Amino acid sequence: MPVGGNGGSGTTATGADKRPNELLGSWFVRSGWSKGELARQVNRRARQLGANHISTDTSRVRRWLDGENPREPIPRILSELFSERFGCVVAVEDLGLRSAHQSPSVSGVDLPWTAPQTIALISEFSRSDLMLARRGFLGTSLALSAGSSLIEPMQRWLVPGPANPREEPEPQAVARRAGRLSQPELDLLETTTVMFRQWDAQCGGGLRRKAVVGQLHEVTDLLQEPQPEATAKRLFKVAAELAELAGWMSYDVGLQPTAQKYFVLALHAAKEATDKPLGSFILSSMSRQMIHLGRPDDALELIHLAQYGGRDCASPRTQSMLYAMEARAYANMGQPGKCKRAVRMAEDTFVDAQEFDEPEPDWIRFFSEAELHAENSHSYRDLAYVAGRSPTYASLAEPVMQKAVDLFEKDTEHQRSYALNLIGMATVHLLQREPEQGAVLARRALGVAKKVRSERVNTRIRKTVDTAVRDFGDLAEVVDLTEQLALDLPETADAV
Repeated sequence: MPVGGNGGSGTTATGADKRPNELLGSWFVRSGWSKGELARQVNRRARQLGANHISTDTSRVRRWLDGENPREPIPRILSELFSERFGCVVAVEDLGLRSAHQSPSVSGVDLPWTAPQTIALISEFSRSDLMLARRGFLGTSLALSAGSSLIEPMQRWLVPGPANPREEPEPQAVARRAGRLSQPELDLLETTTVMFRQWDAQCGGGLRRKAVVGQLHEVTDLLQEPQPEATAKRLFKVAAELAELAGWMSYDVGLQPTAQKYFVLALHAAKEATDKPLGSFILSSMSRQMIHLGRPDDALELIHLAQYGGRDCASPRTQSMLYAMEARAYANMGQPGKCKRAVRMAEDTFVDAQEFDEPEPDWIRFFSEAELHAENSHSYRDLAYVAGRSPTYASLAEPVMQKAVDLFEKDTEHQRSYALNLIGMATVHLLQREPEQGAVLARRALGVAKKVRSERVNTRIRKTVDTAVRDFGDLAEVVDLTEQLALDLPETADAV
């Protein structure tokens, strides 16, 4: 058999050089997975990412534990799986594995804050994303950044760029350049971005992600042509919104390193567009991802950076959203006092948003009354988990979560949010030792999940059902729910 034919492994140490991988073994034992389960998860994640050549089995897992260093994308996949299992970033190096050499343009988040390089990096990354997805393999791995390696580069978003005014072109040249991209064409690009965002809310990130990436790549082509200053700024704004959306969709289908890279590139584009409120929104998306990955301290740093950047220019609705995300970070850090204070600030500022009569950008319109209740109820729910499944915080979450569910039920444009809040309500009932109600809500969430392509929704349903089985496995409603899950949501790969 050729090297790497089964599972994409690299060279194997032999004889005296071969030593068990104690780091990988430690994470593996603590995970509670069997070798077969880990192999199945690796294969499933590989299919999600388009690496259809990966076919891992128990003997391959045993060889990794014995000291074999697998080829990419296996180290990246193992890093993601263990990160999700333990709720923290588990780097490739933490697993005792070697990652492939990466060029600065492909790996990391500490990128140059200049317009030409921002354009080149977005163009390169979006092209690679499209090509690798089409060919069915991943090639060079990405790695998640966290802690100071993530926060410090993002702080440079607020540092003024070098004074480098563009030369004023001759009037005739301006006229020629203006003809390259007409006002209606620019309007159409912005309208298309709005449409993509609507598709994502309705259908999840798995259905149109590659279309968004393709559109982003086309916009970078336009930015590489000479454009008038005003046109270039609008194009950078479109690029920032598309890159943020590509990141959000990647996050939704489980491509965490890819999502982070797009978010970082989006922030660079927002800076070139001199759009600080948009930059604050992008940082809030990065914060959500860090909460998902079990890094609430990083999430809080990103939110504070977003609040500082948008303090004089963000609308009340944007500020309310940032307060709600601040509450989520504090909840996951186990700080109830600060969490409750941020919840109140989110609610009070949202009142101002309802009286705000100036036009707002499309990217913040998702933050409705339903979304406000959803975020705040999830903060209380998260507090309940951090406090050892506290019924007190669960009781705080229930009425707020119910408001979110009732409002999203009437909102056909945000089906994914409806599913996520049904799941959230189910977890609240499980925390309150009310498994029958939890099972009913989880069933409703399953019905909605079949309509959207969101690995995030699917994963949360599976985790909720796992919790129900662990705590109330003998209950008839839970047994029926488990059987329904196997029918409605089989473990198959979503297209990315």
